[in-house]
Amino acid sequence: MKSLPFILTSAALAVALPLSASAPLAVDQAALADPRNPPAALAPIPVALLVDLGSGQTLYAKEPDRRFMPASITKVMTLYVAFELIARGQLHEAQTFRMSAEAWKHWHSVGSTMFLDREHDVSVHDLLMGIANVSANDGCVVLAEGAAGSVANWVALMNAEARRIGMTNSHYGTPNGWMDEGQTYVTARDLATLGAAMIRRHPDLYHRYVGHETATWNGITQHNHDPILGKLEGADGIKTGFTNQAGYGFLGSAIRNGRRLVMVIGGADRHQDRARAAADLMDWGFAAFDSRPLFAAGTTVGSARVQDGEARSVPLVAPAAYSAASPRGLRQPVALRLVYDGPLPAPIRKGDAVAALEIRVGQGAPERVPLVAGADVARAGPWRRLLNGLAGLVS
Repeated sequence: MKSLPFILTSAALAVALPLSASAPLAVDQAALADPRNPPAALAPIPVALLVDLGSGQTLYAKEPDRRFMPASITKVMTLYVAFELIARGQLHEAQTFRMSAEAWKHWHSVGSTMFLDREHDVSVHDLLMGIANVSANDGCVVLAEGAAGSVANWVALMNAEARRIGMTNSHYGTPNGWMDEGQTYVTARDLATLGAAMIRRHPDLYHRYVGHETATWNGITQHNHDPILGKLEGADGIKTGFTNQAGYGFLGSAIRNGRRLVMVIGGADRHQDRARAAADLMDWGFAAFDSRPLFAAGTTVGSARVQDGEARSVPLVAPAAYSAASPRGLRQPVALRLVYDGPLPAPIRKGDAVAALEIRVGQGAPERVPLVAGADVARAGPWRRLLNGLAGLVS
Protein backbone atom coordinates (compact mmCIF):
# COMPACT_ATOMS: atom_id res chain seq x y z
CA MET A 1 0.00 0.00 0.00
CA LYS A 2 1.17 3.54 -0.74
CA SER A 3 1.04 6.21 1.95
CA LEU A 4 -0.57 9.48 0.99
CA PRO A 5 1.85 12.36 1.64
CA PHE A 6 -0.24 14.29 4.13
CA ILE A 7 -1.15 14.18 7.80
CA LEU A 8 -4.83 14.37 8.62
CA THR A 9 -4.52 15.47 12.22
CA SER A 10 -2.01 15.57 15.03
CA ALA A 11 -1.49 16.76 18.60
CA ALA A 12 -4.87 18.43 18.79
CA LEU A 13 -6.33 14.98 19.40
CA ALA A 14 -4.33 14.39 22.58
CA VAL A 15 -7.15 14.93 25.07
CA ALA A 16 -7.68 12.33 27.79
CA LEU A 17 -11.12 10.82 28.36
CA PRO A 18 -12.48 9.28 31.57
CA LEU A 19 -11.73 5.62 32.14
CA SER A 20 -14.40 2.98 31.99
CA ALA A 21 -15.39 1.14 35.15
CA SER A 22 -13.10 -1.64 36.27
CA ALA A 23 -14.34 -5.21 36.13
CA PRO A 24 -15.50 -7.16 39.18
CA LEU A 25 -12.80 -9.85 38.84
CA ALA A 26 -9.96 -7.36 39.36
CA VAL A 27 -8.00 -7.91 42.58
CA ASP A 28 -5.57 -4.98 42.84
CA GLN A 29 -7.13 -1.96 41.16
CA ALA A 30 -4.09 0.29 41.68
CA ALA A 31 -1.81 -2.24 39.99
CA LEU A 32 -4.25 -2.81 37.12
CA ALA A 33 -4.32 0.94 36.44
CA ASP A 34 -0.53 1.14 35.98
CA PRO A 35 0.40 0.85 32.27
CA ARG A 36 4.04 0.14 33.19
CA ASN A 37 3.20 -3.04 35.10
CA PRO A 38 1.25 -5.73 33.23
CA PRO A 39 -0.47 -8.30 35.44
CA ALA A 40 1.67 -10.78 37.35
CA ALA A 41 -0.67 -13.56 36.19
CA LEU A 42 1.03 -13.35 32.77
CA ALA A 43 4.35 -14.63 34.15
CA PRO A 44 3.69 -18.36 33.52
CA ILE A 45 2.00 -17.74 30.15
CA PRO A 46 4.30 -18.43 27.14
CA VAL A 47 2.35 -16.36 24.59
CA ALA A 48 0.09 -13.36 25.20
CA LEU A 49 -1.15 -10.37 23.24
CA LEU A 50 -3.61 -7.54 23.86
CA VAL A 51 -4.83 -5.28 21.03
CA ASP A 52 -7.11 -2.24 21.11
CA LEU A 53 -9.45 -2.81 18.18
CA GLY A 54 -10.34 0.87 17.87
CA SER A 55 -6.85 1.68 16.65
CA GLY A 56 -5.10 -1.63 16.10
CA GLN A 57 -2.59 -0.65 18.79
CA THR A 58 -0.78 -3.37 20.67
CA LEU A 59 -1.10 -2.71 24.40
CA TYR A 60 0.84 -5.81 25.52
CA ALA A 61 2.85 -8.43 23.66
CA LYS A 62 4.75 -11.52 24.78
CA GLU A 63 6.11 -13.67 21.96
CA PRO A 64 3.41 -12.43 19.55
CA ASP A 65 5.06 -14.02 16.50
CA ARG A 66 5.91 -17.36 18.07
CA ARG A 67 4.13 -20.23 16.33
CA PHE A 68 1.98 -22.47 18.50
CA MET A 69 -0.77 -25.04 18.09
CA PRO A 70 -4.20 -23.42 18.48
CA ALA A 71 -6.19 -26.60 19.18
CA SER A 72 -9.89 -25.65 19.07
CA ILE A 73 -9.16 -21.96 18.49
CA THR A 74 -8.85 -23.25 14.91
CA LYS A 75 -12.65 -23.25 14.87
CA VAL A 76 -12.65 -19.44 14.75
CA MET A 77 -11.38 -19.67 11.18
CA THR A 78 -14.10 -22.20 10.37
CA LEU A 79 -16.65 -19.72 11.74
CA TYR A 80 -15.06 -16.89 9.77
CA VAL A 81 -15.19 -18.83 6.50
CA ALA A 82 -18.84 -19.64 7.14
CA PHE A 83 -19.61 -15.98 7.87
CA GLU A 84 -17.90 -14.96 4.62
CA LEU A 85 -19.92 -17.50 2.63
CA ILE A 86 -23.16 -16.35 4.27
CA ALA A 87 -22.35 -12.72 3.48
CA ARG A 88 -21.74 -13.65 -0.18
CA GLY A 89 -24.98 -15.62 -0.41
CA GLN A 90 -23.10 -18.89 -0.94
CA LEU A 91 -24.26 -20.42 2.34
CA HIS A 92 -27.57 -19.97 4.16
CA GLU A 93 -28.27 -20.36 7.84
CA ALA A 94 -31.45 -22.36 7.17
CA GLN A 95 -29.62 -24.91 4.98
CA THR A 96 -29.45 -28.40 6.42
CA PHE A 97 -26.82 -31.11 6.17
CA ARG A 98 -26.61 -34.66 7.44
CA MET A 99 -23.57 -36.38 8.85
CA SER A 100 -21.91 -38.58 6.24
CA ALA A 101 -20.88 -42.16 6.88
CA GLU A 102 -17.23 -41.09 6.72
CA ALA A 103 -17.76 -38.26 9.22
CA TRP A 104 -19.64 -40.62 11.54
CA LYS A 105 -16.83 -43.17 11.37
CA HIS A 106 -14.12 -40.69 12.33
CA TRP A 107 -15.88 -38.04 14.42
CA HIS A 108 -18.81 -39.57 16.27
CA SER A 109 -18.29 -38.60 19.95
CA VAL A 110 -14.63 -37.66 19.37
CA GLY A 111 -13.52 -34.87 21.70
CA SER A 112 -15.93 -31.98 22.11
CA THR A 113 -19.08 -32.85 20.19
CA MET A 114 -22.66 -31.88 19.38
CA PHE A 115 -23.58 -35.58 19.32
CA LEU A 116 -24.60 -35.39 15.67
CA ASP A 117 -25.97 -38.60 14.17
CA ARG A 118 -26.87 -40.18 10.85
CA GLU A 119 -30.64 -39.92 11.44
CA HIS A 120 -31.15 -36.17 11.79
CA ASP A 121 -30.50 -33.21 9.51
CA VAL A 122 -28.80 -30.26 11.19
CA SER A 123 -29.08 -26.64 10.09
CA VAL A 124 -26.15 -24.35 9.42
CA HIS A 125 -27.50 -22.19 12.23
CA ASP A 126 -27.26 -25.05 14.72
CA LEU A 127 -23.85 -26.07 13.44
CA LEU A 128 -22.48 -22.57 13.95
CA MET A 129 -23.97 -22.39 17.44
CA GLY A 130 -22.38 -25.73 18.30
CA ILE A 131 -19.00 -24.87 16.81
CA ALA A 132 -18.81 -21.45 18.46
CA ASN A 133 -20.08 -22.33 21.92
CA VAL A 134 -19.49 -26.03 22.64
CA SER A 135 -16.49 -26.50 20.32
CA ALA A 136 -18.16 -29.21 18.25
CA ASN A 137 -15.54 -31.23 16.36
CA ASP A 138 -18.24 -33.18 14.56
CA GLY A 139 -20.05 -29.96 13.66
CA CYS A 140 -16.95 -28.58 11.92
CA VAL A 141 -16.62 -31.68 9.75
CA VAL A 142 -20.32 -31.80 8.83
CA LEU A 143 -20.23 -28.09 7.92
CA ALA A 144 -17.05 -28.53 5.88
CA GLU A 145 -18.41 -31.49 3.90
CA GLY A 146 -21.83 -29.93 3.40
CA ALA A 147 -20.71 -26.45 2.41
CA ALA A 148 -17.52 -27.22 0.46
CA GLY A 149 -17.96 -30.83 -0.63
CA SER A 150 -15.06 -32.16 1.42
CA VAL A 151 -12.89 -31.35 4.41
CA ALA A 152 -9.94 -30.76 2.07
CA ASN A 153 -11.89 -28.16 0.10
CA TRP A 154 -12.94 -26.42 3.31
CA VAL A 155 -9.39 -26.33 4.66
CA ALA A 156 -8.28 -24.77 1.37
CA LEU A 157 -10.88 -22.03 1.94
CA MET A 158 -9.56 -21.51 5.47
CA ASN A 159 -6.01 -20.99 4.26
CA ALA A 160 -7.13 -18.73 1.42
CA GLU A 161 -9.08 -16.52 3.85
CA ALA A 162 -6.13 -16.47 6.25
CA ARG A 163 -3.90 -15.12 3.50
CA ARG A 164 -6.52 -12.62 2.37
CA ILE A 165 -6.91 -10.99 5.78
CA GLY A 166 -3.17 -10.86 6.43
CA MET A 167 -2.45 -13.90 8.60
CA THR A 168 1.11 -14.24 7.33
CA ASN A 169 2.49 -16.80 9.78
CA SER A 170 -0.30 -19.37 10.18
CA HIS A 171 -1.56 -22.50 8.45
CA TYR A 172 -4.57 -24.77 8.85
CA GLY A 173 -4.66 -28.53 8.32
CA THR A 174 -8.04 -29.31 9.86
CA PRO A 175 -11.37 -27.48 10.33
CA ASN A 176 -11.49 -28.17 14.07
CA GLY A 177 -7.93 -28.10 15.42
CA TRP A 178 -7.64 -31.83 16.12
CA MET A 179 -4.02 -32.99 16.31
CA ASP A 180 -2.52 -33.16 12.81
CA GLU A 181 1.25 -33.59 13.35
CA GLY A 182 1.94 -29.87 13.32
CA GLN A 183 0.20 -28.93 10.08
CA THR A 184 -1.97 -26.44 11.98
CA TYR A 185 -0.14 -23.56 13.64
CA VAL A 186 -0.81 -19.90 14.37
CA THR A 187 0.71 -16.89 16.07
CA ALA A 188 -0.91 -14.56 18.57
CA ARG A 189 -0.61 -11.68 16.13
CA ASP A 190 -2.39 -13.66 13.42
CA LEU A 191 -5.16 -14.74 15.80
CA ALA A 192 -5.74 -11.11 16.79
CA THR A 193 -5.97 -10.30 13.08
CA LEU A 194 -8.58 -13.04 12.67
CA GLY A 195 -10.60 -11.89 15.66
CA ALA A 196 -10.54 -8.31 14.41
CA ALA A 197 -11.62 -9.34 10.90
CA MET A 198 -14.54 -11.38 12.26
CA ILE A 199 -15.81 -8.57 14.47
CA ARG A 200 -15.32 -5.78 11.95
CA ARG A 201 -16.59 -7.57 8.84
CA HIS A 202 -19.43 -9.57 10.39
CA PRO A 203 -20.64 -7.85 13.56
CA ASP A 204 -24.20 -9.16 13.26
CA LEU A 205 -23.14 -12.76 12.73
CA TYR A 206 -20.54 -12.43 15.48
CA HIS A 207 -23.17 -11.37 18.00
CA ARG A 208 -25.64 -13.97 16.74
CA TYR A 209 -23.34 -16.95 17.17
CA VAL A 210 -20.40 -16.12 19.43
CA GLY A 211 -20.46 -15.73 23.19
CA HIS A 212 -23.49 -17.78 24.28
CA GLU A 213 -23.18 -19.49 27.65
CA THR A 214 -24.95 -22.62 26.39
CA ALA A 215 -25.92 -24.30 23.13
CA THR A 216 -28.61 -26.92 22.57
CA TRP A 217 -29.14 -29.43 19.78
CA ASN A 218 -31.45 -32.43 19.66
CA GLY A 219 -32.42 -31.95 23.29
CA ILE A 220 -28.83 -31.87 24.60
CA THR A 221 -27.69 -28.62 26.26
CA GLN A 222 -23.97 -28.00 26.86
CA HIS A 223 -22.05 -25.15 28.46
CA ASN A 224 -19.45 -22.84 26.96
CA HIS A 225 -15.95 -23.18 28.52
CA ASP A 226 -15.00 -19.54 27.85
CA PRO A 227 -13.05 -18.50 31.01
CA ILE A 228 -14.31 -14.89 31.16
CA LEU A 229 -17.79 -15.06 29.61
CA GLY A 230 -20.36 -14.04 32.21
CA LYS A 231 -17.56 -13.34 34.72
CA LEU A 232 -15.82 -10.28 33.32
CA GLU A 233 -17.51 -7.01 32.43
CA GLY A 234 -18.13 -6.76 28.68
CA ALA A 235 -16.73 -10.20 27.76
CA ASP A 236 -18.49 -11.67 24.70
CA GLY A 237 -16.26 -14.44 23.30
CA ILE A 238 -14.40 -15.73 21.33
CA LYS A 239 -12.96 -19.27 21.65
CA THR A 240 -10.91 -21.52 23.88
CA GLY A 241 -8.59 -24.32 22.85
CA PHE A 242 -6.95 -27.27 24.59
CA THR A 243 -5.05 -30.42 23.81
CA ASN A 244 -2.27 -32.04 25.80
CA GLN A 245 0.18 -30.94 23.11
CA ALA A 246 -1.09 -27.38 22.73
CA GLY A 247 -1.88 -26.58 26.36
CA TYR A 248 -4.62 -24.10 27.20
CA GLY A 249 -5.24 -21.24 24.78
CA PHE A 250 -7.80 -18.51 24.34
CA LEU A 251 -8.79 -15.88 21.81
CA GLY A 252 -10.99 -13.45 23.71
CA SER A 253 -12.76 -10.14 23.35
CA ALA A 254 -14.56 -7.67 25.57
CA ILE A 255 -16.21 -4.31 25.04
CA ARG A 256 -16.77 -1.50 27.55
CA ASN A 257 -18.27 1.89 26.80
CA GLY A 258 -17.88 1.24 23.07
CA ARG A 259 -14.19 0.31 23.36
CA ARG A 260 -13.24 -3.23 22.33
CA LEU A 261 -10.09 -5.16 23.21
CA VAL A 262 -8.99 -8.48 21.69
CA MET A 263 -6.57 -10.75 23.53
CA VAL A 264 -4.70 -14.00 22.94
CA ILE A 265 -3.36 -16.48 25.50
CA GLY A 266 -1.30 -19.41 24.20
CA GLY A 267 0.31 -22.48 25.72
CA ALA A 268 -0.80 -22.18 29.36
CA ASP A 269 -0.12 -25.26 31.48
CA ARG A 270 -3.34 -25.10 33.49
CA HIS A 271 -6.84 -23.84 32.79
CA GLN A 272 -6.65 -21.81 36.01
CA ASP A 273 -3.58 -19.99 34.68
CA ARG A 274 -5.39 -19.24 31.42
CA ALA A 275 -8.49 -17.93 33.20
CA ARG A 276 -6.58 -15.69 35.62
CA ALA A 277 -4.28 -14.29 32.94
CA ALA A 278 -7.16 -13.63 30.57
CA ALA A 279 -9.21 -11.77 33.18
CA ASP A 280 -6.32 -9.72 34.53
CA LEU A 281 -4.93 -8.82 31.10
CA MET A 282 -8.31 -7.62 29.88
CA ASP A 283 -8.98 -5.62 33.06
CA TRP A 284 -5.52 -4.08 32.87
CA GLY A 285 -6.05 -3.02 29.25
CA PHE A 286 -9.23 -1.16 30.09
CA ALA A 287 -7.92 0.38 33.32
CA ALA A 288 -4.36 1.33 32.37
CA PHE A 289 -5.06 3.05 29.04
CA ASP A 290 -7.21 6.03 28.13
CA SER A 291 -9.15 5.89 24.86
CA ARG A 292 -9.87 8.98 22.80
CA PRO A 293 -12.39 8.95 19.95
CA LEU A 294 -11.18 9.70 16.43
CA PHE A 295 -14.03 8.79 14.07
CA ALA A 296 -17.49 7.40 14.68
CA ALA A 297 -18.64 4.43 12.61
CA GLY A 298 -19.85 5.63 9.22
CA THR A 299 -17.72 8.79 9.21
CA THR A 300 -16.10 9.81 5.93
CA VAL A 301 -12.39 10.05 6.72
CA GLY A 302 -11.13 11.13 3.30
CA SER A 303 -11.25 10.11 -0.34
CA ALA A 304 -9.24 8.05 -2.80
CA ARG A 305 -8.61 8.61 -6.48
CA VAL A 306 -10.34 6.22 -8.88
CA GLN A 307 -9.08 5.04 -12.26
CA ASP A 308 -11.49 4.43 -15.15
CA GLY A 309 -14.54 5.09 -13.03
CA GLU A 310 -17.75 7.05 -13.51
CA ALA A 311 -16.47 9.15 -10.59
CA ARG A 312 -12.89 10.34 -10.22
CA SER A 313 -12.82 9.65 -6.48
CA VAL A 314 -14.57 7.57 -3.86
CA PRO A 315 -15.21 8.52 -0.21
CA LEU A 316 -13.37 6.46 2.39
CA VAL A 317 -15.51 5.57 5.39
CA ALA A 318 -14.69 4.17 8.83
CA PRO A 319 -16.67 0.88 9.09
CA ALA A 320 -16.40 0.96 12.89
CA ALA A 321 -15.64 3.51 15.58
CA TYR A 322 -11.94 4.32 15.68
CA SER A 323 -10.03 5.71 18.63
CA ALA A 324 -6.51 6.12 19.98
CA ALA A 325 -5.18 4.62 23.22
CA SER A 326 -2.56 6.19 25.46
CA PRO A 327 -1.15 5.15 28.81
CA ARG A 328 -3.38 6.50 31.52
CA GLY A 329 -2.74 10.18 32.26
CA LEU A 330 -0.40 10.84 29.32
CA ARG A 331 -1.28 13.40 26.64
CA GLN A 332 0.31 11.93 23.55
CA PRO A 333 -0.09 13.44 20.07
CA VAL A 334 -1.93 11.44 17.41
CA ALA A 335 -0.97 11.48 13.73
CA LEU A 336 -3.19 9.97 11.04
CA ARG A 337 -2.51 9.10 7.42
CA LEU A 338 -4.54 7.58 4.60
CA VAL A 339 -2.90 4.58 2.93
CA TYR A 340 -4.00 2.84 -0.27
CA ASP A 341 -2.72 1.43 -3.55
CA GLY A 342 -3.96 3.97 -5.99
CA PRO A 343 -5.57 5.11 -8.00
CA LEU A 344 -8.19 2.47 -7.23
CA PRO A 345 -9.41 0.65 -10.36
CA ALA A 346 -13.15 0.73 -11.04
CA PRO A 347 -15.57 -0.90 -10.52
CA ILE A 348 -15.75 -0.43 -6.75
CA ARG A 349 -18.55 -1.67 -4.53
CA LYS A 350 -19.79 0.28 -1.55
CA GLY A 351 -18.47 -1.40 1.59
CA ASP A 352 -15.37 -2.91 -0.04
CA ALA A 353 -12.21 -2.53 2.06
CA VAL A 354 -10.09 -0.38 -0.25
CA ALA A 355 -7.79 1.62 2.03
CA ALA A 356 -6.41 1.90 5.54
CA LEU A 357 -6.15 4.56 8.19
CA GLU A 358 -2.70 4.62 9.75
CA ILE A 359 -2.75 5.72 13.38
CA ARG A 360 0.37 6.69 15.29
CA VAL A 361 0.18 7.64 18.95
CA GLY A 362 3.22 9.43 20.37
CA GLN A 363 6.40 7.61 19.41
CA GLY A 364 4.64 4.25 19.17
CA ALA A 365 4.60 2.08 16.09
CA PRO A 366 2.01 3.10 13.48
CA GLU A 367 -0.97 0.76 13.23
CA ARG A 368 -3.54 0.40 10.46
CA VAL A 369 -7.29 -0.10 10.51
CA PRO A 370 -9.46 -0.65 7.41
CA LEU A 371 -11.45 1.96 5.51
CA VAL A 372 -14.24 1.01 3.12
CA ALA A 373 -15.65 2.59 0.00
CA GLY A 374 -18.55 4.90 0.84
CA ALA A 375 -20.21 4.57 -2.58
CA ASP A 376 -20.42 2.38 -5.65
CA VAL A 377 -18.25 3.50 -8.54
CA ALA A 378 -19.07 1.88 -11.87
CA ARG A 379 -16.50 1.43 -14.59
CA ALA A 380 -16.69 4.33 -17.00
CA GLY A 381 -17.51 4.01 -20.67
CA PRO A 382 -15.02 5.17 -23.33
CA TRP A 383 -16.39 8.74 -23.46
CA ARG A 384 -16.29 9.17 -19.67
CA ARG A 385 -12.77 7.76 -19.51
CA LEU A 386 -11.68 10.30 -22.12
CA LEU A 387 -13.24 13.16 -20.13
CA ASN A 388 -11.63 11.92 -16.93
CA GLY A 389 -8.27 11.75 -18.65
CA LEU A 390 -8.60 15.31 -19.93
CA ALA A 391 -9.68 16.52 -16.51
CA GLY A 392 -6.65 14.83 -14.99
CA LEU A 393 -4.35 16.63 -17.42
CA VAL A 394 -5.94 19.97 -16.62
CA SER A 395 -5.75 19.44 -12.85
